[in-house]
Order: sequence, then structure tokens, then C-alpha cells
Amino acid sequence: MPRWRPLAGYEGRIERFAEIAAEFIRLKVDVIVTSATAVPTLKQATAIIPIVFPLGPDPIGGGLVTSLAQPGGNVTGLSIQSTDLAAKRLEFLREVVPGLRLLAIIVNVDNPASVREMREVSAAARTLGLQVDTMEIRRAEDIAPAFAALKVQADALYVVVDALATANRTRILTFALSARLPAIFNNRDWVQTGGLMSYGANFPVQFRRAAELVDKILRGTKPGDIPVEQPTKFDLVINLTTAKAIGLTIPESFLLRADEVIE
Repeated sequence: MPRWRPLAGYEGRIERFAEIAAEFIRLKVDVIVTSATAVPTLKQATAIIPIVFPLGPDPIGGGLVTSLAQPGGNVTGLSIQSTDLAAKRLEFLREVVPGLRLLAIIVNVDNPASVREMREVSAAARTLGLQVDTMEIRRAEDIAPAFAALKVQADALYVVVDALATANRTRILTFALSARLPAIFNNRDWVQTGGLMSYGANFPVQFRRAAELVDKILRGTKPGDIPVEQPTKFDLVINLTTAKAIGLTIPESFLLRADEVIE
């Protein structure tokens, strides 16, 4: 029977990756399914145990693989193209917030993939003549001071979602709603729990597909021979209840383009 163990309780704390990697190697697991953030540490720890990432923000830019078509080595998975979608998310924010002038971005600056996405958003914002206020966090305790330190009231918020942000979703959403900030995220879970809107890959589909990749590996296929897959569809989800709560009117034309409207 395949040996597996869930990676739980690390709450986005990157400093624990080496400890967890060592435990997986000691347990001699057959395959590791993990967040993309942990992959570089795991690759350093083992070149033998197959590693699968269901949600890779930027697989090549993050050094997870050298090629999508031929990953090589012991790593494969699925991309969510977070960096590629950064500018598109900003376009959606501009559509629903016509007076957008100052964009706040909250980002875990200890996560290289998150920093790359933040830079893409910042570059796109400046091209559009927008001001950017970056809220840097490294741990849960940084979130409240980051919101308090906003120089002036921002017009909208871009949340660079990673494990740390996800572990503190309720906290981030509470501050955003209290500040009446229209916010955008990369997956519908944030919108379902009170965020304004999201645009990105369907995470449940990604995880189901990752399970199929694991099955291939357990049947003998080398992970390096399995191409990294990219989403074929991205979902635009919007929460009308949240829009009303923060006093935002969403254009009908925008609602018609949404894949899902939560009321």
C-alpha cells in the first residue's frame, strides 16, 4: 500500500519546510503532494521521492521545473498561472471600481512566488497610472499593522494568495470589509467566505487532476516524464452581498460575464 502523510499545521510558515521534508524522507513516503512554495526545499532534500504540486503559481519562474513539457527530475504538477493573470485581475478591479486611483497589495514577502506576482501587479498598475501601496507581511501578526499602516484610504485591494494568506483568510477579509475595500483574489473560496471577487483556476479541479498524476506515478510513470499542466479555463466569481455591504454597484454587463454570482 502506498505510504502517505498529510502536511498539516505549518500555517504557511516557510521555516518549517526543511523539518517536514526530513520527516517525509525518514518515513520513506512513496509520493509527496505539496504546495509549490515547499517544492524547492523538498527538491534539495530528495531527488528520489516524486513530488506533485496541485497549485503552481509560476512553475518555471519559481524554479520548480525547467520545462512545462519535460519537467525532468522528480517534480511535476499543475500551474495556476498566477503571475500571468495578475494584470487581468487588475483589469477586473478597474471595471468594478471606476474611480480606482490607489491600489493596495497585500503580499507575503518571504514567498518568492508571491513577490513575483506582486511585481507583475505593480508594473501593470503603474502602466495604467495607478498608485500602489504594498502591504508587506511575513507572519499572521503582521496583518493588522499592515492594514493600519495604509498611508491613505486605498480604493481597492489585491490579495496575493499563498499559504500564509489562506491560513489567515478570515483575518484579511475582516480587515478588508471593515475598510470597505473592494478586493480580488485568485480563487472562489475567498469569495464564498465574504471576499468581493476572484479570477483564476478552479482549485477543486486542480486537486482532482493532481490525484490522477499521483495515480500515474504510483503505477510506474516517472514524474519527470509527466508534463506540467495548465488550466484550460479560468473562473470569474463575484459576491453581490459583499458588493452591497461595501456600497459598490456592479455593472450588469460585468455580472453577465461572471461564471458565478454569489447572492
